[in-house]
Amino acid sequence: MALIVTKEFLMLNHIIKRRPLCFCVASAIRRTALISNYDRESVLSRKFEKPVVSSVRYEQHQISSTRDFCASVQPERLCWEGSSHAIMLKRLKKALKEHQVNEAWESFIDFKRLHGFPEDFVIRELITELCYSSDPHWLLKACDIVLLILKERSDLLQSDILAKLSLSLARSQMPKPATMILRILLEKQNLPPMNVLCLVVLHMVKTRVGTDLASNFLVQICHCFQRSSVNKSIHAKLVKPNTMIFNLVLDACVRFKLSFKGQQIMELMPQTGVVADAHSIIIIAQIHELSGQRDEIQKYKSHVDQVSAPFMQHYRHFYDSLLSLHFKFNDIEAATELVLQMCDYHESLPIQRDRKISQRSYLVPIGSHNLKSGLNMQILPELLLCDSVLKIEGKQELVLCWNGKLVLSNRALAKLINGYKKGGDTCKLSEILLKIQKELCSLRGSRLCSDVIDACINLGWLETAHDLLDDMDAAGAPMGLTAFMSLLEAYYRGKMFREAKALIKQMRKAGFLSSLSDEMVVSKCQPILDTSSTCTNVSSSTSKSDLANALVQEMRDEKDASVVYQFNSSINFFCKAKMMDDALKTYRRMQEMKIQPTEQTFTYLLYGYSSLGMIRTITILWGDIKRNMESGNLVVNRDLYEYLLLNFLRGGYFERVMEVTDLMKEHGMYTDKWLYRSEFVKLHKNLYRNLKASEARTETQRKRIKYVERFRKWAGVD
Repeated sequence: MALIVTKEFLMLNHIIKRRPLCFCVASAIRRTALISNYDRESVLSRKFEKPVVSSVRYEQHQISSTRDFCASVQPERLCWEGSSHAIMLKRLKKALKEHQVNEAWESFIDFKRLHGFPEDFVIRELITELCYSSDPHWLLKACDIVLLILKERSDLLQSDILAKLSLSLARSQMPKPATMILRILLEKQNLPPMNVLCLVVLHMVKTRVGTDLASNFLVQICHCFQRSSVNKSIHAKLVKPNTMIFNLVLDACVRFKLSFKGQQIMELMPQTGVVADAHSIIIIAQIHELSGQRDEIQKYKSHVDQVSAPFMQHYRHFYDSLLSLHFKFNDIEAATELVLQMCDYHESLPIQRDRKISQRSYLVPIGSHNLKSGLNMQILPELLLCDSVLKIEGKQELVLCWNGKLVLSNRALAKLINGYKKGGDTCKLSEILLKIQKELCSLRGSRLCSDVIDACINLGWLETAHDLLDDMDAAGAPMGLTAFMSLLEAYYRGKMFREAKALIKQMRKAGFLSSLSDEMVVSKCQPILDTSSTCTNVSSSTSKSDLANALVQEMRDEKDASVVYQFNSSINFFCKAKMMDDALKTYRRMQEMKIQPTEQTFTYLLYGYSSLGMIRTITILWGDIKRNMESGNLVVNRDLYEYLLLNFLRGGYFERVMEVTDLMKEHGMYTDKWLYRSEFVKLHKNLYRNLKASEARTETQRKRIKYVERFRKWAGVD
């Protein structure tokens, strides 16, 4: 290297005699410094391989161009622009000022190679400039700078610039590096303000992977807050999550159908003292609906029923979820009770109440009522954050809001009609339909009863339609001529002459057909009789109403899964109460009755065993899960895999850990390696660190060492 430097200085001495010093001295010194420092900065060149190569080529090209240019110019005066440090720093600042991102990056690489990191304000400007770029390439380069600074000069990093970077990454739908930056901030105990963090999470939860990472990071924040609170640290106030961040993550869990993850996040709210607002209550109800936990939604109902008029439209999502579960449990009586309550809702609704009463909070138990140490969710049913960016996008399937009233959709009516038809109780159905029609609690308004009868006729449910006509007449609300004539035509079309004759008699009693004889009525229906041979099945009519179509769809989708819901509800109750023997008996009873367990069944059992630290029993349960998966009767989602993986990791079952990771990889599921790595370091940091598989005493130990080494490699544990 000394020989190279000597040659460079000889060349420099020769050039000075012939060329302007302002061009040649700086170029020669710069080239000398680049050559002498190239090998010394191998770490940087590995991290920024492409820019480093292009930078070196760019400098070599500049030196040769300068030589050619200097040869044709006669020296007039000497100039000196300062040291290479000043020149390169000036070049970097100029590029940043002119927003030349590529030039700024190359200048930074050159400066870093020669002089290390520039001043902290220059680093801030560089990272800020990279953050403003819409190109993901430059955002990742900003992350590279952060990681390099953390390794060499962590004092240069400030929390505000990292928060800005995490927001830019999240906005560009790059949740993985965004979460990495957030975790760095949390470890430095410099988490950004919660309103900024909410903006980051808002962008992250737009994707499934972002939701997985945001939910894991929220759990991490809650645990950090709990530790700080126990130690009475002033840091606790800075990391305490607010209602908004919970709502954003929980809403994403609903959108991506992550019911188990949603329940885990939800239980952290009372643990961290976060109050549930009106948005929270809606989302919690939707999570319970996904899980089939009707009893849990019922706990909120008495408080929701008391809200004032402005909140009626908001809580239609709540009633939609509860009504949906009543139908899934095949509990037609509970569904009817809720529907009738909705009809009376606007009459008994408090129009205006004292502000102190409206802002009153309530405690709702989570899990079993029998648990002495159970959690209580604090709720404010009439609290809606004025600066909320969350918009509930729940499905509009059963309960709608129309003209300020809660009304039933066609699908809800179809479920109600089908439920009573199966039970054969048309009298009760007629009573409910009249009540709904009177209160205008359906989209059909005052036409409801006639539309229902028409739909029954379209589907060929002629006996049900006739019973409804009789019930309406007995209740003092007789139907018009159109409904009778539709049924009469259907009877003739089906060649049901005896029923047609009885209906004609009934129509005369009601005051219809008084001027027509039976023969004249038959003659009016003669075209129908002539076409009955080609149109015997009225359900094939192309003029079905939308209500009739909803009934058809309901019959197609109908699956009597109520037994499974009831078993799962019992298992969930026992697991929440930590009565695992009873939960296991219920599970065995399902198997004896040949009832296929669902993902929720295994989720509840897994949660119960995990809460008691029964990891070995979870390995046995894992065998049942795999058998059901192999038979094609069960599909497991990512959240259940992650929960299994964490439990096996805590219990030291590394063969099972790698088995689960292999399955997640096979199904293309994202794995948050940081989460598993931190759990391993916390529990098994020095496990077999200095022991190789060849040194094992038994075959069992040898296999375990092998799987521990495999996990270390997979998770990137040093």
